[in-house]
Parts: sequence; structure tokens; C-alpha cells
Amino acid sequence: MKELLKELVRADTSEGKGEVKAAEIVAARFRRSGVEARVDGWDERRANVIAHVKSDGGKGALLFVCHLDVVGPGQAQWVYPPFEAVEVDGKIHGRGSVDMKGGIAAAVTAICEVVDSGAKLYGDVIFAGTAGEETDGSGIRRFVSDAEWMPRLLGVVIPEPTGFAVVTAHRGLVWLKVTTKGKAAHSSTPELGINAISSMKRVLNELENYRINAEPHRLLGKSSMSINTISGGKAMNIVPDECTIGIDIRTVPGQSTSGIVSDLKATVGKLKVGDPKFDADVNVVRESESLETDAGCEFVRKFLDAVGVKESIAVGWTTDGPHLVKLGAPIVIFGPGESELCHKADEYINISDIDKAVDCYKNIISTFLG
Repeated sequence: MKELLKELVRADTSEGKGEVKAAEIVAARFRRSGVEARVDGWDERRANVIAHVKSDGGKGALLFVCHLDVVGPGQAQWVYPPFEAVEVDGKIHGRGSVDMKGGIAAAVTAICEVVDSGAKLYGDVIFAGTAGEETDGSGIRRFVSDAEWMPRLLGVVIPEPTGFAVVTAHRGLVWLKVTTKGKAAHSSTPELGINAISSMKRVLNELENYRINAEPHRLLGKSSMSINTISGGKAMNIVPDECTIGIDIRTVPGQSTSGIVSDLKATVGKLKVGDPKFDADVNVVRESESLETDAGCEFVRKFLDAVGVKESIAVGWTTDGPHLVKLGAPIVIFGPGESELCHKADEYINISDIDKAVDCYKNIISTFLG
């Protein structure tokens, strides 16, 4: 299990690198246990990996879904190199060790150990490792669009780092790009141009007091909005003709993402009134719905018993779970590691947590399919 995780961490799957190497590592581990596994690749570097443990039983199937990609290491200095998977004091350090290659290693190891044990299963186990959860969501959409081959699902398990809490609800997201357009001119005669950065200042001032119109959710509270990127200008002596900001909006169940986008477009559009020089576009970069699984359904109740947890919780972050709703099965998020370490420098996971997760996933398989 440790060596599998180290291999996965060393396979840099940050944006631009692709997921093929990690997909091949996972497929090779399954094949060593005689499990059918295939790598579904596209665009040279992108890939999903799908493994299928078949049974003769009629209980239905369990689906484990993980994402292979990671965020980049960032500009901060790391104590240990982010892609060397250094093991120190019972921890494995490296980008993706928590989010979510620790969960991948645990789920893959658990499935293989169940197979190696010769245990009789009365339902199938399916594993999917997908591309692009941190960026474009391409992998999960590709997987779901070609899911007709799967047997009836009892439930879906997403091994994201939850600190062994059972998560049944989380917020959704909408990423927007707002671009103001101007007219370039030499900076010695700025009156001949239209400054796109100055136009963006008007947008930012408008957004400073903007509030999303939505009722708070009983578990997840209010939605949120954060302006997280900005870029503009080409040189110190040129009036900028374009400026762009990136906005991250987190939604709650019951909200309409299309309604939010329409409202923001109208808010920016108001700035054009009476100012023919103002020009701006609002475009959706990415969107994913929120998730809410019935915490009282039979699958969740049995799942809680299997892992020794009293009740499920809701979290503010987002997973690929909403894309899987159309498969028609309850979805839970449950895995090793602390979510607070995600996307941070010096990310690590305790080896003891991965060992515990392996035992939990084996017990889940036994509970539902044994």
C-alpha cells in the first residue's frame, strides 16, 4: 500500500502533466491481482482508469470513484520536494498524498486484498480513477457518459479526505471569468485609449457589495463568492486593452447556477448604461451542482454501521459527486486524511490513516456484497 501511494505521488498529475502515468500505475496494481482494468486515454496525456471485479451474485454493485489529478505545488517552499513521496515519522509527504492519492491507494489496496483473499462476493466492485477533477471535470463526464455497461449500483463511494467522517452533502461551484475590454494606446497619451484595468475597477467596486440571492441551506448555510485571480496589461508604456478576473462561487442545494450567472451578467451589464466606453463579458469556466444524499436512506445507514460512525455531515467543499447523481445511486464521501491539508504546501498523510481506510473499505465491501 505504501509503495503504491509513493508511486502515485511521484507521478506528477498536476495541470498540464496529464493523468496517464497514474492511470497505468493503478491498472498495473489491479492486474497483479487478476482484476480486469483498462486505461481510457485521450489528448495524449489525459486518462481515466476503470477496474471491474465481476461476481455471479445479484446484489448490485459498489462503485468507488477517485480523481487522479492534483493541483500544482504552488510557489511556496516545501520542506520535502512535492513529487518525491518522502516517508518521515509515519507520514508520506507530497502533493496529492491527501488529495486524493491516499484515498486511491487505500481503495485499490482494499479491493485487491478482497480479491486475493478469495472471498465470495454477491455483487460487483467497480473502481474509476478519473481526470481533471481539479480543473475541467473532463474525466468524470467522460466516465458517466459511457456508463451503460455497469450493473445496477447499490451506492457510490468517493474516497476524498474527510478524516473518516461520512459526508452526504456538499456545496457546488461556479467559476466565472469576467473580462473588460478597452483600447490600447501609448501611455504618454492615455486619453487616446480606453483603460481596461480602470474598467475592471468599476466591476470590482460593484462586486464588493454584491450578494447572491439565495436562501441558506439547513446544513451548508449560505453560498459564497470569492474573486481569486486577476490579470491585465502587456507593458508599462501601453494602455491596457484587456483585464480579466476569475470568480469562484460556491452554491448550496436548491440554488440555480444559471440564475446566479444571469444575475451577475445583469449586474455587470448595468455598468454599460450611460457609458459607451465600457465593455465587459461574463463567461462560465466551470460549474458543478451541489450534492445532497438522503442521510436516512438504507445505504447510508448501513454505510455508517460498516465504518463505525454515528451520523453523516455536510461540508463546504466540492467533489465530482454531483456528476454521478445521474447513475441513480446514493453517494457518500469517505476517506483518509484531513481536508485542511488539501492544496497546501507540505501536504502529507499519516500511513496509519491509510491502513485504517483499507480496513474500512474492505468492511464496506463485505457489508454490502458479502
